[in-house]
Amino acid sequence: MKLQIKHLLPVCCLFLLAACNKDFLEKKPLDAYSDRDVWNDPSLTQAFVNDMYSQMRHGYNEVMLSSMTDESRFIHNYGTTQSTNGAMSPDDIGAFNLFGEWNKHYTAIRNTNLFFEKIGEVPFKDESLRNRLRGETHFLRAYFYHMLVKYWGGVPLITKSFGLKDKDMLLPRSTFEECVKFIADECDSAAKYLPEVQTGANRGRATKYAALALKSRFLLYAASDLFNRAGTQNASFGYVGGDRVARWTLARNAAKAIIDSAQFDLYKPTSDPVENYTRIFMDKDNVEAIFVKYFHKELLGTDHDKFNGPNGYHNWGGNVPLENFVEGYQMADGTPFDRSNPAHAAKPYVGRDPRFYATILYDGAPWKKRATDGVDLDPIGQIQTGRYEFWNAAKNAVEIRNGLDTRQSSLENWNGTYSGYYLRKFMDISLDAQFFRGDKPWQFFRYAEILLNYAEACIALGQEDEARTYINRIRTRAGMPALAATVTGQALVDAYRYERRYELAFEEHRYFDARRWLIATTAFTGPAKAIDIYAKLGADKVTLTYTYTVLATDVLMRNFQDKHYLLPIQSDEMRRDELLKQNPGY
Repeated sequence: MKLQIKHLLPVCCLFLLAACNKDFLEKKPLDAYSDRDVWNDPSLTQAFVNDMYSQMRHGYNEVMLSSMTDESRFIHNYGTTQSTNGAMSPDDIGAFNLFGEWNKHYTAIRNTNLFFEKIGEVPFKDESLRNRLRGETHFLRAYFYHMLVKYWGGVPLITKSFGLKDKDMLLPRSTFEECVKFIADECDSAAKYLPEVQTGANRGRATKYAALALKSRFLLYAASDLFNRAGTQNASFGYVGGDRVARWTLARNAAKAIIDSAQFDLYKPTSDPVENYTRIFMDKDNVEAIFVKYFHKELLGTDHDKFNGPNGYHNWGGNVPLENFVEGYQMADGTPFDRSNPAHAAKPYVGRDPRFYATILYDGAPWKKRATDGVDLDPIGQIQTGRYEFWNAAKNAVEIRNGLDTRQSSLENWNGTYSGYYLRKFMDISLDAQFFRGDKPWQFFRYAEILLNYAEACIALGQEDEARTYINRIRTRAGMPALAATVTGQALVDAYRYERRYELAFEEHRYFDARRWLIATTAFTGPAKAIDIYAKLGADKVTLTYTYTVLATDVLMRNFQDKHYLLPIQSDEMRRDELLKQNPGY
């Protein structure tokens, strides 16, 4: 097949981006080339691997996984209420079609398999490049399989690229244990081939520690309650017996291998814990980042700020934090927030865990300068999600003004929050998101998660002093008091789970954590809560009152049933492969 002139542009762009030290992992130049072209040209082989990176779904999409949990609510729906109200079925899994993506991940897996079948034929002049691409593809195959298994349990393990004439292309589900071993082995293979650091044009590619971080995460999941339920008889749904202590030990050791490497640390660029937590997600290549996806404003930037910013700034206010999540933030002294406490109820946003201020935009929170049509109404630049009395001298009467960031805003009366909050985390305060895209990286893996993985495994193994030490590293970086030595047993478990929930908030952990701890039937069931704020004008001061309400838009109560601990395999996949067995309850 001859290369046509019109197809040269993608290749030229590919090399230009590499020369300019740009992230070109999003480019897809292979559509114009034959199979023979790809495996006869090392550059096209590398482009083939680049394309597989683009199949890794980052978290800056319009619908965030947090809106399928008790963290947030997506105000535009897009199937999210179907996923949270218990209406999922094999015929329609609602918004989870955007996340689990069974078919998409198996397509990516087929490409990894094809790579391994062909890589030996490619005429590389530098064998180190062949080996590095091997390592990257082992990592990618492990990642795609881990995505499938954490949603569905054991899935068919396919390690060859089937053709249309292959008679053995239909396979039953592998056991969960087989899947865990396969993914862990793939991570080990990746780590063997990959460098510790990727630099220059290779920034954003997998490293040895990206592979080890994936192994740490998945072995922790595998050791958790969800996949070790008593009475499990179908080995695709989880372990059937066996040595759980050994599983926790593997999870602990996988995390400790990264800790012992001394290659990473918790990021603390200033003495201000709010600033430190904010900058983890803003500052590129900081010491906490293990594996990230880079964006470039000139090419394919991220619209996260536009998707989630307040409507009073002409943004879309998409994934709004729920009061269910906000009320859980501790006070700065480590005690629980208690709305029945008059002092807490009167000033609920004063004296909270510093991560609250770096994660949530609440009524009165300082933010950025308004657009020209709003700066006269708000010269200070702070969030307005309440209703406020003011004195109209011309009418000699008290009137009520709705906040600029409400659904009754005088700037935009759509895209407003239903909960009284907006997301602050990952938001670039210097960006005018109405017109421009951002370039902050998405962190697939960061060091704080590894420390928490290690602490959780230590707790499970009865090593409470060790666990407390690593939990306290996270807490003190956040400006919170360290746990005392008297915090043991269930209290330590609860303290750990608090730390994981609020340190890793909105990073696509809560959905999986609540499931693997078997608490989702409680945590994800019940009303989605909001806050209603009213500012009453008095003789000498304004009195704010806070009323806790249920989201009026959630017609049906949120409902997470036991069967939802595993997603249903979609009906079209069941029809394609008659050997598949459905998950229980569907």
